[in-house]
Formats: sequence, C-alpha cells, structure tokens
Amino acid sequence: MSTAPASTTITDVTVYSGRHWLEGRDVVVTDGIVTAIEASRGTAAPSGPNSGRVDGSGAYLIPGFVNTHTHIQQSLMRGIAEGTPLLEWLLAVAEESVLITPEKAYTATVAASLEALRSGTTTLVEHMWPHPSSEVHDAVIRGLRDTGIRALLGRGVGDRSDPTRKWGFDPRLLQPLGDVLAHTDQIMRDVAGSRIDAAVAVPNPRSLTPEGMAQVREFAQARGLTVSIHLLETQTDNMMCTEHAGMGAVEFLDSNDFLWDRVLAVHCVELDDRGQKVLAERGVGVSYNPVSNMRLGSGVAPVPSFLEAGLAVGLGVDGAASNDTQDMLETLRTGAYVQRATRSRADLLGFGVMLDIATGGANSALGLPPRSGGVSVGDAADLTMIRFERDFGCLPVRDPGASILTTGTRQIVDTVLVAGEVVIRDGHSTRVDEVELISALTAL
Repeated sequence: MSTAPASTTITDVTVYSGRHWLEGRDVVVTDGIVTAIEASRGTAAPSGPNSGRVDGSGAYLIPGFVNTHTHIQQSLMRGIAEGTPLLEWLLAVAEESVLITPEKAYTATVAASLEALRSGTTTLVEHMWPHPSSEVHDAVIRGLRDTGIRALLGRGVGDRSDPTRKWGFDPRLLQPLGDVLAHTDQIMRDVAGSRIDAAVAVPNPRSLTPEGMAQVREFAQARGLTVSIHLLETQTDNMMCTEHAGMGAVEFLDSNDFLWDRVLAVHCVELDDRGQKVLAERGVGVSYNPVSNMRLGSGVAPVPSFLEAGLAVGLGVDGAASNDTQDMLETLRTGAYVQRATRSRADLLGFGVMLDIATGGANSALGLPPRSGGVSVGDAADLTMIRFERDFGCLPVRDPGASILTTGTRQIVDTVLVAGEVVIRDGHSTRVDEVELISALTAL
C-alpha cells in the first residue's frame, strides 16, 4: 500500500490561494501539511512516483473537496426506484440494505470512494444506515483504508422502529442502542491513527426517542464526535413530529437538546426562517445536496438564506442511489445553478463562494480545521490538481475558476493528494486495481 513521502513539492503550478490564482508557484508539502507556497525555482528535476516531486506546469491546484454527505453502499444501487418520491424510494433502498454482505459492502466502498477521489474529493462523510453486522462495518473501514481517502464514518443509530419509515426506522436493521454505541466505541479503536474518524449517523428526527437522543448526545459529546442527521429533506419530518410530538422537527430536536455545534443537519430543504435562526444559534452545520434533492423531487434548499443567517454550509453529493454519482464537480455546478434559477439571479454563488462551501463550509461541525480562500500554508495537504486539456470541452480557459464551475468534469482531475500522498495520478488510482474493480462490479 502506498504511503506519502516525508516531503513532496508540486512544482511550477498555478495555485488558488488567498482568493487569487498565483502562477508559477512551488507548493511544498512536509509530513502531510502544506508548509510553503513560493515562487517556482524553475528546476527541471524529474517528477514521478518516488521522486518527491509532482510536475504542476500548466496545471491548477485547489483544495480537495469535502463531500459532507454520502451513503457508500448505494454505489451498488444506481437508478433504483427512479421517479418515486422519498418515502417510497427509502423502502426500495431498505430492501437492498437488508441484503448487503461484507463482500458487497467492500466493493461498494472502494467504488464510491474511488469515484469521489477521481472528481477531486479528498474527504467524505459516510452516513451509514443502522445495520447489525459488525462485519459489514469492518468491510467499509477496509475499503476506505485501501483507497486512501479521508473519511468520517458515521455509525447508524436509532431506537424507534417502524416498517413504514414514517415514525421510526426499519426494525430489521435496528439493535439495542447500548449495543450500537458500544460498537461505535469499537470503531473508534479500529480507526485510531488512520485517515478515518468515527461519527454518529441518525436517520432523521423520527428515528430517535427523546431518551435515545439524550443517550446519543451524551455519548457523542463525551467523545467529541460529529452527529449527522437528515433533517427536513421533505415536510415528512414536520408532519410526523407534529402528529406524534405536537411540535415541528426543529423544535422537537431543540426541546430535547439535540442541536449543538457538532451536529450536521443534512438537506434542510424545508427549513424555514425560524428554523434557520435556531440552527445558527446552536452552531449546527448544514449539508447541501442539490442533485439528490432534484432527483427525488424534494425541492431546493434556500442556501443563500442559510448563508445570510450565519449557518455553516457544506456541499454533499448524497448516495449514488439518489444522485446517482459521487461527482463533486457536477454537484458544485448544479448547486450554484439551481439557486440562480430559483431566484432569477445570475450573480449568486460564484466560484469563490462555491469552492469555500465545497472545501470547508461545514468543517466546524465535522471537527475539521477551518479552510477558506483556497490553499494556505498550514493546511492539510488534501489537494486536487486540474489539467483542463484532459477534456477539450473545457477549453479554452478564460478564467480558471469560472471554467471549473461552469465546465469542469471529472476528466480534468489529474492528480489528487490526501495527507500529502498521491492517491490519484493521471486520473487513476495509485492504490486500487481498477480493472479488478470493474470486473467485480460487472459481476454483481
């Protein structure tokens, strides 16, 4: 398995730093950290897998994307229940989830992680559904390790069962909450010292009782873990919480002290002004998933309003059963365009704003270092190097930022570094045999 050299230099590259494109720079990486951005020395030393040098001439360097929400196992469910609304779609996905095996979970993880890396993603937040098999979780961890991506692995939790998924979760996938939290502790031990961090993943406000919320909150806060929760993807959360608890979804969570600064609220399509104010006051982050919300007909999250309210907003692709890719460049563009269309304003969410959202917008909720304005000294060396000439549909380049936002495809991603290690070179994995992966996927 590949490891990062102690020092790597990306030579003569144009780097986005301080909200500007800086031409002819050498970006020095030491022990997985960007330690210098300096004028290129113009040396002609060879570059290659073992040289400690990456040739950046003619290329553009940006921070790696942080995909704030996905469901890795759904990479084996592309196209499922197409044209159906959320609750009907969830039931179809549940049938596949019940049947997942460790072998399939591993293949799905490698496929989804590699697809993410090949579109410039260096960190993903995996929101696992509750599942009783420790072997399935072990397979996911192994797949994440083998691709080299950085990840928050959310262990699914829930303590209210309902086969309809309206006021609870699929009972076939639930376990006693104490057992789930003990397993989460085991995951923390298993991933210690790696690029993977444990997290907690709550399906939605309907899947935890007030007693369960208290137990999960105490557990997560004591360990400094992120809690990811689907919230108001549609009005179902509000309708069910009102029917069963006598209040809306945000009030239900807040009245049970289940909103704090390490909570990541996913979707928030139906989050109103009052809800935005509450989430902002509690320091909650939001994961914006525009392509999935469009595919399932859920609507459009009011992201400009979120930003005005002071919410920390990150970008997510969601699982490949509702997107149906892991392509962050596609999501970057769609996320900007749909906001412009719904507000009839072409000046919304330009490259700089979208890049900040996509590379560090919700980092506070994820427990990751802050990142904005591009590549900076002191950042983790999670970096994406782009060559527009890899896709002639992106040429000519008038403004590299505009070109990334308006024409960028995964084909232009040439090199990706995670913690200073080159995990994608010339558009392909340095760790995974892609021919074997294609054979495994084709055989399913």
